[in-house]
Amino acid sequence: MNTVTKIAQAGVFAGLLMLATACSTTKGGSDIAGVNPADTLPPQTGGYTDDPAAGFENVQPGSEEDFILTAGRRVYFAQGSAALDDTTKATLNNQIAFLQKYPKWYAKLQGFADDPGNNTQISQQRADAVMNYMIAGGVAPGRLWAKGYGKDREVRSCSERACKVQNRRVVTNLRLQRED
Repeated sequence: MNTVTKIAQAGVFAGLLMLATACSTTKGGSDIAGVNPADTLPPQTGGYTDDPAAGFENVQPGSEEDFILTAGRRVYFAQGSAALDDTTKATLNNQIAFLQKYPKWYAKLQGFADDPGNNTQISQQRADAVMNYMIAGGVAPGRLWAKGYGKDREVRSCSERACKVQNRRVVTNLRLQRED
């Protein structure tokens, strides 16, 4: 390497080093102007990732809103299938944990379909698969019931695959008493 190349590389390295230190937010350090970055950070009230979303600041633990936000109430299925994939199982595990923590709730499992063939049958199979998984996970069978609705109550009426999958779902609705 010639001397000019070495000097250019050293200059680039020095520039990157200055840029990295100028962007530092480490407490106790100071920037080029001598200002403590901790003094310029926003106050610890709002604007952080773990802050409640607007409108959800007052969600009570164990409420239906808490269930929707922390456990999720919908799971989705592949066309023509009632098999539970890993994503579905993760959501159902959250629902199971919620129902075990808050035993006052019952769960109505509503299955839906947007598949060729007998939509009522596949939607019932999906709802039953969710119910059986939840029972195996420790939720008392008497707190759950499943109903397949077929194509009734579509989220969307469409022909695109990405859209139709939204209709292939089971929705868990909390109730204070068992319904049929």
